[in-house]
Amino acid sequence: MLTADVRAFYGIEKDWALAGFFETEWHRQMMADLRAAILAGRLVAITGSVGVGKTMMLNRLQAELAASKDILVARSLSIDKPRVVLPALLTAIFLDVSGDADVKVPTQPEKRERKLQDLIRKMRKTVVLFIDEAHDLHGNTLTGLKRLMEIVQAGDGVLSVVLVGHPRLRNDLNKATMEEIGHRTTKFVFQGLGDDSRKYLDWLLKQCRAQKTTRQGDIIADDALDLMVECLSTPLQFTEQLTRAFTEAYKLGAKPVTREIVEETIAIGYDDLDARLARLGYNAKTLAEQFDTRLPEMRKFLKGHLDSERTQELGQMMRQVGLPI
Repeated sequence: MLTADVRAFYGIEKDWALAGFFETEWHRQMMADLRAAILAGRLVAITGSVGVGKTMMLNRLQAELAASKDILVARSLSIDKPRVVLPALLTAIFLDVSGDADVKVPTQPEKRERKLQDLIRKMRKTVVLFIDEAHDLHGNTLTGLKRLMEIVQAGDGVLSVVLVGHPRLRNDLNKATMEEIGHRTTKFVFQGLGDDSRKYLDWLLKQCRAQKTTRQGDIIADDALDLMVECLSTPLQFTEQLTRAFTEAYKLGAKPVTREIVEETIAIGYDDLDARLARLGYNAKTLAEQFDTRLPEMRKFLKGHLDSERTQELGQMMRQVGLPI
């Protein structure tokens, strides 16, 4: 976050996080496809790396769906996703479908499922459950969600589930052992800004600077922005780099921010192997568990300190599941 002094010096009126949602034609098409999948009662997985903009887009989508007359939005708000099991997700649906914060959810599974069937049938709406950080859900929980959707459908209702997570979620769903779920899942890949990266930067600066008194070229040089586009790809990376560059330039009393300053402030190691894998949802512990190796060995691999033979072996295993090694 930029300090008040830095913002005043460069004529930046508001924080990057308050700029709003940068919508492209790709975003509009994806949201239309998502809405169609939800209305059809599909199990949906939306995956994308850290900072790519999933949360912003989903907040907008949920707001649009909540305003519609034919869809009711339910959300799982639990922050401890590795421990979230099916009963907790059922409670979230009961709370949002009933509209009663004190609703009593039956503890006996058979009664619970029958009551949910009845609730959703009487709603005469498609109910969609959004689950963020879904890459941390256990496979048994995903199987239970698929069965729950079938139960609701059998009761003449429609329940769609939208799983949102890192690319690890997509890779897990593509495993042969997850065929029952993966083959029934409509998958959407939320990618980086791509060809719209420079448009995004120009839009972001326009939204946040004092337009009446400040020209973009007076606060940051075009070739500095071009360098960011060459090196970075996600909104989170761009906002972090802009903060670093403006902060450093302010210390130097430089205006506009130059390409040289951006070169010096781009985070060292942002494209290292461990950083790239972390953006996809894979930390050392997750990788050690998935590839059946010890945690210290995996840490050495990520830092490039493992012997070449073992490094090649682990690298081959990771490439086979689609990791960018």
